Amino acid sequence: MSVKGIVMDIGGKVAIVTGGAYGIGRAIALALADAGASVCVFDRSGEALQAVVGEVEAKHPGRAIGAVGNAANTDDISSVLRQTREAFGPIDLYCSNAGVASPGVALDDKAWSESMETNLLAHIRAADLLLPEWQQRGSGYFLITASAAGLTTQLGDVAYSVTKHAAVALAEWLSITYHGCGVSVSCLCPLGVKTNMLQQLLENEEYDYSGAIGRVLDADEVAQIVVEGIRNEQFLILPQPEVLEFFRRKAADYDRWLGGMRRLQSQIRRPE
Repeated sequence: MSVKGIVMDIGGKVAIVTGGAYGIGRAIALALADAGASVCVFDRSGEALQAVVGEVEAKHPGRAIGAVGNAANTDDISSVLRQTREAFGPIDLYCSNAGVASPGVALDDKAWSESMETNLLAHIRAADLLLPEWQQRGSGYFLITASAAGLTTQLGDVAYSVTKHAAVALAEWLSITYHGCGVSVSCLCPLGVKTNMLQQLLENEEYDYSGAIGRVLDADEVAQIVVEGIRNEQFLILPQPEVLEFFRRKAADYDRWLGGMRRLQSQIRRPE
């Protein structure tokens, strides 16, 4: 059950999904529409975005719009918020899902900047724009897509690991700070999901992740778990429950966990 003791009704809600043209974002947009929400699909890719809008409209006429833009750009976020309000009314749910990966241990400033912008600052900027309205109304919902890497770590991708840890911390802070104002927060931390990002990970030249990513889920499976998590106003949404056990082991004995991660790194590193 939810913290408030009432299961949230998604029917009739207005939602925005960033990174909504592909992968988890696309699946969340479709699942929310199936649950009764009106959805704005927000992504950089106009053609792919419109395909998702078409999928929603084919089943739920009048319940989807698309907006092309950068989820980390304040002006683009403001524009999407305005378009969504004009189309459907006040915004109830913001799924801050867009993310990037930049495999590598030593990254240049450009790679670090892109990771920080998309994996962290995009959430902050959207929250800054939405929270005053939600506080005044006494309700609102913010979903941050982080990663299992935000609870443990990501071998071989320092920027992804650092920014996803920061995204989890941001979600915690928002939940603590704004829950009393009627604002709910969820943090999605999946492990392996069949997406373009996972394919990029598997093609990494330094590490062979194929034996280290655990159960790989379809994005549609993840989206159904997300919808259920939102209904129950669940903070930590873990599509693979075993991630919680990994997290517990880390907290219980940090040095032992670090030793295990070092061994795993040596096992999956590709020969030079």
